Amino acid sequence: MLLKTGLLIALLSFSASVLSSPVNVNTGSAEEISSALKGIGPTKAVAISKLCQATPCTKPEDLLQVKGIGEKTLEKIKMDLVFKTAK
Repeated sequence: MLLKTGLLIALLSFSASVLSSPVNVNTGSAEEISSALKGIGPTKAVAISKLCQATPCTKPEDLLQVKGIGEKTLEKIKMDLVFKTAK
């Protein structure tokens, strides 16, 4: 029973991460960014939002300018990033 429960929790966690929507870091709020990107908390989300609003980001590597975001973090979140500018 415990094994079944563990498998169910793992499956649901995996499904939630697969089903999460990508976030446009140029127009999204810090709250949207934080909730959409695994491992990105409120502080980093605010920094991402400020960076991309000041100068729109065009590629995942632009986020390496944010303190605390390195190659490993970028690799984890890059599939959930969108870089569209507001018209």
